[in-house]
Amino acid sequence: QVQVVESGGGLVQAGGSLRLSCAASGRTASNYAMGWFRQAPGKEREFVATINWSGGSTYYADSVKGRFTISRDNVKKTVYLQMNSLKPEDTAVYYCAARSSVVISTSPHDYTTWGQGTQVTVSS
Repeated sequence: QVQVVESGGGLVQAGGSLRLSCAASGRTASNYAMGWFRQAPGKEREFVATINWSGGSTYYADSVKGRFTISRDNVKKTVYLQMNSLKPEDTAVYYCAARSSVVISTSPHDYTTWGQGTQVTVSS
């Protein structure tokens, strides 16, 4: 059973940058996809970005295109979310998730494994 653990959250000023990491362990397969989601207080959990382990193809939410970059290191079995030009609206708990499918999905219900979340706070 694959497990994921997020890290790298913190407090940053608007316009700043932060890199989140998601370390995977346990049983993995080449058809796995990894995703980043976020949830602000009182809001629904929303999709941020996803990447495939095998091909490295990516997909982003419109709200983060041009600012966030998702990447992977297959040797370290780690997925990253590089966040630039951060805005106060980006403040949320960020979650890493995994699913055993190569089909692109932006729905949190399609992801079967979740990390504990890491807090990102962007001040103005």
